[in-house]
Amino acid sequence: MNYLNVTIDKLKQKQNIFLTGGAGVGKTTITREVIKYFEEDAKKVAKLASTGMAATLIGGQTLHSFLDLGIASDLQELELKGKLELNKKAKKIIHSMDLLVIDEISMVSDTLLDMIRLRLTQADFQGSLLFVGDFLQLPPVVRGYGEVKFAFESLAWKEFSFEIIELTHIYRTDDKEFIELLNSIRFGHIDEQIHNHLNQYIKPLPNDLSEFTFLFGKNETASRHNKAQLAFINDELFVKEAQIIKHLKTAKDVEVERFMNDARIEKELDLKIGAPVLFTRNSWNYFNGERGIIVNIDATFVYVKKSDEKVVKLEAVAQSKGMWKEKIIEGKKEMLEESLFTIYQFPIKLAFAITIHKSQGMSIEDLIIETNEIFAPSQFYVALSRSSNPKRLNLIAPRKQWYELAFVNHKATQFVKAKNC
Repeated sequence: MNYLNVTIDKLKQKQNIFLTGGAGVGKTTITREVIKYFEEDAKKVAKLASTGMAATLIGGQTLHSFLDLGIASDLQELELKGKLELNKKAKKIIHSMDLLVIDEISMVSDTLLDMIRLRLTQADFQGSLLFVGDFLQLPPVVRGYGEVKFAFESLAWKEFSFEIIELTHIYRTDDKEFIELLNSIRFGHIDEQIHNHLNQYIKPLPNDLSEFTFLFGKNETASRHNKAQLAFINDELFVKEAQIIKHLKTAKDVEVERFMNDARIEKELDLKIGAPVLFTRNSWNYFNGERGIIVNIDATFVYVKKSDEKVVKLEAVAQSKGMWKEKIIEGKKEMLEESLFTIYQFPIKLAFAITIHKSQGMSIEDLIIETNEIFAPSQFYVALSRSSNPKRLNLIAPRKQWYELAFVNHKATQFVKAKNC
């Protein structure tokens, strides 16, 4: 089955689609191709996600920003903050969209989906919906000790009447035994065979840790490891500062800072010749999560040699936050997207360490997972599924049992099994 063509045809027929499947099956690739098709057909597409990082991977913006939700987490907060009614400008923008894409739907809560439905109703949205994600990956963030509630628990989910398209072929690795392991871990299934298989990845750490990327559960641990390893390189330190250009006076510093944090853009990127890096974007000559070594740095470019010995002459790339404005074109009112601000920074991160959360969408070949920082449902699966070469996968011996790490939210499991997705 050609999943891309089927998805496009259904969306053109105004059928809402839930595109799902485990890690590494090509959800993001198909999503990008769908967006490209609609935009080339002069259709307006809203590319959204609950976090800036996820939105960046599809070249979009956050749900809260586009739908004018402020910082509200539910309808009650929306009312308390005086944002229950949708302003005319936002209403026109949402109404003008032909397709609304929401990526990483597993991180969208039931209350957020309620707010999304409200906004679409207020704007009399007539387009199609494409929701993308896997509910057996990272769940919605919950304040305090509240219960995790997923998008599918909202009444809005039923009202949207999604047709499910499930992708099953894993492209990230062709190791059949490892693929079977991932499928078991995805559902939190640990038996003696899986237990023994996981134990095979507990190996003595290599002497040269610079060849591997550590996956940590916490930002501070990853940052500390990166700084410590960079200090071992006896070479000049280069600091590449992000260049920020504000196109509109309404652009606020706090908004810029939030965007940079969400979209994993470094304000100051510390680099040295000889340091390993990971690419954080996709391009024609590198992919998100691909590893390389810095071989030269000058005022304009950073030169990165990849594993295939090819050197990429890398320049700072632009990432913009847009806003929709009404303009008169040939006597007609049109909604056009304008940049609020643009940030220029090199699309790389030090490869010594990264958090599991920020490894989103990455395929990493040489990987060490600190299992003792696994704390959230499905986090262990997300970490394991980053590996594109299981022969180069190391697991730090856990203080807990494997079944305590490979835990999954039971509601997510029930939903996925019941819907066969």
